[in-house]
Parts: sequence; structure tokens; C-alpha cells
Amino acid sequence: MESKTPAKKTTAKSGGAKKTAAKAAVKSASKKPAKKGAAKELKDLFEDSLKDIYWAEKALVKALPAMMKNATDKKLKNAIENHIGETETQIERLEACFKSLGKKAQAKKCDAMQGLLDEGKSIMEETEAGTVRDAGIIAAAQKVEHYEIATYGTLAAFAKILKEEECLKYLLKTLNEEKKCDQLLTKVADTNLNSKAK
Repeated sequence: MESKTPAKKTTAKSGGAKKTAAKAAVKSASKKPAKKGAAKELKDLFEDSLKDIYWAEKALVKALPAMMKNATDKKLKNAIENHIGETETQIERLEACFKSLGKKAQAKKCDAMQGLLDEGKSIMEETEAGTVRDAGIIAAAQKVEHYEIATYGTLAAFAKILKEEECLKYLLKTLNEEKKCDQLLTKVADTNLNSKAK
């Protein structure tokens, strides 16, 4: 009994130390000065996020043909091919969105999309051609779709608050396409592709 009590106290102390360290980390992070040209208003954040997704879509349209070439399942190849055309249209919509804001379309490197595309590339390099690679391509593509769904959903919410009606219309159209693409990829994976990959 006596040996258990100190152990509990030690655990409580170490838990307290962890909480203190976490609080200190948060406090220190909150003191970081903002970058030069940092967003001060929601409109600035909105425009900055548009630049991110504009870069992301342009990078994606370059990456999709390699995914299509590496896929072996016909339905998967068709889904990727269709999404290349959709992505090109989505880029045009973003350009129209910039125009409606009275801004020139500008791209700013999106680290999140770069990471997702790098992961997709490594999946293709680390799998044998066939159902296993196809399953990997679907997994990578769905991660991209989920990122895009989250981004376009957020941008649409910002556009609504900012009363940017024209931009909102474009963003919602693209959001709907991204959701449909994600559902299609799930359907392709469910049509025995994942079970064949076993």
C-alpha cells in the first residue's frame, strides 16, 4: 500500500508538469509576431485562402494525369479523367471569383496540397501496378478531395459573411463537384477493388 501512494503522487506531479509545459507553449506561441502583410480582416484571410486553393487546383491538374496513367481499374481511370476536366473548370471559376472581387488571379503555394500530392506520388512509387496501387491512388485522391471539401466549405462560409454573392455561387458549385467526386471514388473502391487488393 505504501509503495502505491508515492507512485500516484509522482504521476500527479508529472501530469501537472506536462500541463504547465503545455500552457507555456501556448503562451509562447500566442506571442509570435504576425508576418509582414498578415491578414487583419476576414476579407484579407478570404483572399489569401483563394490564392492557396488556386495554387492547389493548378498543381492538382498537373498531378492527375500521372495518377490516371498509373491506375489499372477502368472505372478509376475514367473517374480521374473526368476530374481533370472538372478541375480545369474549377480553376476558371476561381479566376472568375478573383475578377468579381476586383483582384487579379494570384496563386500562393499551398503546403497542404503539396504534402498530399507528394504522398500520392510516394504511394505510386511504393506499390506494384494493379489493384493494390489502385487502392492507394483512391486513398490519396480522397485525401485531396477531403481537403478541397473543407477548403471550399470554409471559403463559401466566408463569402456568405462578406456578402460576395457571385463568388459564393462559384464556390458552392465547386464544393458540390468535390463532394460528388469523393462519393464516386468511394463507389469505385467499394466495387470489389479494395477486396481484390487483399
